[in-house]
Amino acid sequence: QVQVVESGGGLVQAGGSLRLSCAASGSILSIKAMRWYRQAPGKQREMVTALDSLRGRFTISSDNAKNTVNLQMNSLKPEDTAVYYCYVEAVVVGASGSQYQAQFWGQGTQVTVSS
Repeated sequence: QVQVVESGGGLVQAGGSLRLSCAASGSILSIKAMRWYRQAPGKQREMVTALDSLRGRFTISSDNAKNTVNLQMNSLKPEDTAVYYCYVEAVVVGASGSQYQAQFWGQGTQVTVSS
């Protein structure tokens, strides 16, 4: 009953910018965390905010009232090519009316940076 949808990916030349958006909806009582991850081909999924190499180029903003989080990516490099995923941790209401904390992933959005 929870949907996590990313948008905004695409193909961009090196040095360009993209803005990714993520929206969570459904039977959500409260959001505990919304984060961005990425996974390049042949590599493990990594949390975007944990990468020192992205500081100064990537900015995350969120709107708690709308359950959205955005990722502004500037000065993109070919090594930023990856599928970008939105991760949501939330307290939700189950079918029986019970409340519980759970984690959800979006389907991912492809970002390709050409050299």
